[in-house]
Amino acid sequence: MFFDKVKIYVKAGDGGNGSVSFHREKYISHGGPDGGDGGKGGDIVFVIDEGQNTLLNFKYRRKFVAQNGQAGMASKCHGKNAENLEIPVPPGTVIKDGASGKIIKDMSDTDVRETGRFVLLKGGNGGFGNSHFATPTRQAPNFAKPGEKTQPMELELELKSIADVGLVGFPNVGKSTTLSVVTAARPKIANYHFTTLTPNLGIVKQDG
Repeated sequence: MFFDKVKIYVKAGDGGNGSVSFHREKYISHGGPDGGDGGKGGDIVFVIDEGQNTLLNFKYRRKFVAQNGQAGMASKCHGKNAENLEIPVPPGTVIKDGASGKIIKDMSDTDVRETGRFVLLKGGNGGFGNSHFATPTRQAPNFAKPGEKTQPMELELELKSIADVGLVGFPNVGKSTTLSVVTAARPKIANYHFTTLTPNLGIVKQDG
């Protein structure tokens, strides 16, 4: 099936919370604050996949949520940054805002074609641990900064398909049959009008 338009839900990862911790060691009764910072949340990144020519994969998975950053730990240990979530799309995909329909990015743009990727949403920054808030007058802060929260977003993906050859003709004259013979496509073929209700895409490999 040729699938060229779909709506999906995406959300970058939240930043990890900073840690509230105090240094504890034998013979040291009043250790200072040593809470570590939280890790950064994962980005939402669209990646061009030259092997795809349809948005069919999004028919079965429409929710993409990146991982959150890890919370900070004691001994000023930094929380682990979350991995970015990469979403492969075929060349020619247009990313639109799901509510307004406004184009956010055309994956055919030159800057995207050069790098092969587009960062749509940045993950949240991690919060500072309580070690950042120690001052001469406040030597034992019992608070830390929470990680930055990210907002979800609904997108509409639309695939711009530019075929080299298009088969156009009256109903039931053999268009689907011709496509099935010269390409690996397997469209529905039957002896009645309007058997084909959606476009079918076939690829012809030609040496030279």
